[in-house]
Amino acid sequence: MDAADLDRQARTLSGCIPPFLVSRLLELGYSEEVEVRSRDGEWSCARAWAQLLSDQGRQAEALEVLSPYVATGWWPAARAQAQLLESWGRAEEAIVLARPYTEVGGLPLEFFARLLARHGRTDEAVTRLSAGMEDWVLATALVDIAEGTGRDEEVAALLAARIPAQHRCDSPWCCRGLDPDTAIGLLAAIRERQGRIDEAIALLHTRQLITSVNNHDQLADLLARHDRIEELRAYAATEDLGDAARRLAEVLEERGDVEGAIAVYRQADRPGAHDPNSAFGLAQLLARHGRGGEAIDVMRGQADAHVGDDWILHALSGLYLDQGRPEEGLAHLDALAAARGCEEDWDLYWIRLPLIAARDGVDEAIARARSHPEGSTSYAAPHIAELLAGAGRTEEAVAVLEQHAPANRIDLAGHLINLGRVKDAVALLQQRDSEPVSPVWTGSLFNDPLF
Repeated sequence: MDAADLDRQARTLSGCIPPFLVSRLLELGYSEEVEVRSRDGEWSCARAWAQLLSDQGRQAEALEVLSPYVATGWWPAARAQAQLLESWGRAEEAIVLARPYTEVGGLPLEFFARLLARHGRTDEAVTRLSAGMEDWVLATALVDIAEGTGRDEEVAALLAARIPAQHRCDSPWCCRGLDPDTAIGLLAAIRERQGRIDEAIALLHTRQLITSVNNHDQLADLLARHDRIEELRAYAATEDLGDAARRLAEVLEERGDVEGAIAVYRQADRPGAHDPNSAFGLAQLLARHGRGGEAIDVMRGQADAHVGDDWILHALSGLYLDQGRPEEGLAHLDALAAARGCEEDWDLYWIRLPLIAARDGVDEAIARARSHPEGSTSYAAPHIAELLAGAGRTEEAVAVLEQHAPANRIDLAGHLINLGRVKDAVALLQQRDSEPVSPVWTGSLFNDPLF
């Protein structure tokens, strides 16, 4: 094995056994297969098997499994071994192992610094991270690690220096690394934990671009944490991504004010009030409180307004299924298809298959799928196989997928494992397509090429 091959496995999940199928092998009792493959260059098997040995107290054997992978110099393998060593109380060995990888900065340095901090070497961690403030990952780790060390003001000064008085980014690509908006958010986090809530709020109001990360708005979350509901309500009325309104609705729902939460989503004059994501949040809220019919009405309106938007149709179909109304769901999908005035492509057509199965049975759904012009394609096969497997007809699902084995290798392997045909599944997964060899990712966010 070598680092390039291991990196290819982790990056593409092709030509190898992917992690979720390794988990399935273990769940179904095929641990011997995982053990064999762990010694045969299969990284996901090695990681899972080493963890299993660790859980059984077999530390030396766990290290033996990982050692050839670590010997390649590949960072994820070294990180996995360091994590095991730390979990066994052997932190100093973990630190020694991880230290050489920190030269590239990025994620290896973040891991190393957090490891140092967890074991009483916070000063060294802060010093190392302070030198890498241009990397937002390292800056975030620095803010986390500095908590409780008495060095908040030192870190705050470093962050303030990254917030130019006259410049704000006008696009996400303006400033590489630690951009001003991210620095504002980190500085606000420090001010909040210092109890300087008003200052943190004022800072967050100065952001220009980055107000939401992973569908969470830092200001909205801060206001909710400190029970400043009226301020959150005012912010939700102006924040145009809708994340503040969602957070307000969550707080009200948690307090038992379901009608108030619904009213937030239905406030017609707030920014993003008619956005499909906001409508979906409202539909989920209604469904959670036994108002499935109203939830369907909400998403029907979105489906009518955004004809052919697949995720909206998925959400609407799921609601019809949950409410036991497949007939109405199919009628509405048919009406939308007729409005488009053309043959419905497979990427929209297959959404109706669970509804057909619920109304008319699996065989009818499969017959309808196969009658579609694209029903015999490789990308239709997994949907047909899913219907069959859901009805307990796994052998038939395998037969469908085998007609397009290269394109549906992972789906087919999963069904083969369920049937106990583990050797066949592994052989299928280990087939490799010809592909260019990409440079090994070092873990640095800014020194490696983007593509």
